[in-house]
Amino acid sequence: MKIRSVAAEELTDTTFALQAYAFMSSPWEEAQREAFHKSSIYRRTATCLVVEEAGRIVACAEALPMRQNLRGTVHPMAGVASVASHPGSRRKGHVRALLNRLLRQMRDQGCLLSTLYPFRPSFYQRFGYVGLPRKRTACLQTPGLRLAGEVPGTVSQLDLRDGFPEYTALTHELLRHWHGFAVFDEVQWAARRENPPQWLALACVDGAVVGALTYRITGFGGDLVGDDLLTTGPLGRALLLQFLARHVDQVKTVSVTVAAGELAELWDTDLEVTETGRVALPGEPAPMGRLLRMDALDGMPCGTGDVTVQIVDDELIGGTHRLVGERGTMLVEQTTRRPTAVLTVAGLSGLAYGVLDPVDINARQLGTVDPESLQPLRRLFPRASPYLFSTF
Repeated sequence: MKIRSVAAEELTDTTFALQAYAFMSSPWEEAQREAFHKSSIYRRTATCLVVEEAGRIVACAEALPMRQNLRGTVHPMAGVASVASHPGSRRKGHVRALLNRLLRQMRDQGCLLSTLYPFRPSFYQRFGYVGLPRKRTACLQTPGLRLAGEVPGTVSQLDLRDGFPEYTALTHELLRHWHGFAVFDEVQWAARRENPPQWLALACVDGAVVGALTYRITGFGGDLVGDDLLTTGPLGRALLLQFLARHVDQVKTVSVTVAAGELAELWDTDLEVTETGRVALPGEPAPMGRLLRMDALDGMPCGTGDVTVQIVDDELIGGTHRLVGERGTMLVEQTTRRPTAVLTVAGLSGLAYGVLDPVDINARQLGTVDPESLQPLRRLFPRASPYLFSTF
């Protein structure tokens, strides 16, 4: 078995067959191969590794350069994608070897975090990943949408390509403030502009963008299908909802994607809404994330506490570390002190992203936390709900 990297211009001839078999309808048509080849121009900055066995490529995996907000600090992040293997070569350790190499390489390149959408969460948990909330779809019945109440600002309806600079600027602004929010680099993000063609509703107040929604309409009497409802606050949301209300005589339903914990039923009175967050395997997984370096915790906002943790079963961040919360920020240092919490990377990552309570570490067998460390860990890692805006 040999692992090597491949460049973007090689992807069609090296990884297309694996990815098409794993993720597309097959046998595939030539048009699918052509579309894949055309999109490879946007993967010039990705890191792609393949496994060769007897001169044949049998597995592949990619890491996309991204940035992600972890509790208020933006870090370089590796988005793992396109993990696939030939059916005749599965369960031979090829993907495990690829991921170990890929994560080590991305950490060495400066990435502090990593996220992915798993084919099976339990498999990736062994690599230190922990589950993150899946985004919800809020489906609104149009009779309940109203235009009541005046709010300052305007909404422009544009082709996404025309409003792309403003849309991009808003995502970068939200990246600074929204825990879990992630964006691609400029090369990857450029693909969002062209594919697929979409409308853009852009909410502005005094020249500043306060909300954006990309969407499409299936037809008269059909549905308005929106993507992530991106706003800087209630004013942006109110403006976009009033814009959507202008479609009550055109479509039956309006759907938008929202963060877990968003209470769409409280957006207005008499609003009929169904909010769903379906997780099904394979095909509809919730995302997962992990730490690649302990540096991601250093300087992170936190409460007071002093806990010594031992990270086990991970060659990237394994070891014993003292976590100290002072003056609202965390200090991380290696130590020889006796640990009062023994954590897997998945357990530590769950605390860092705010999706696990220290009790969950024991209950889910992601480590062992002594009773005296439960409250200090809660103060160091208060619960939070990350919103992984990243896909298109």
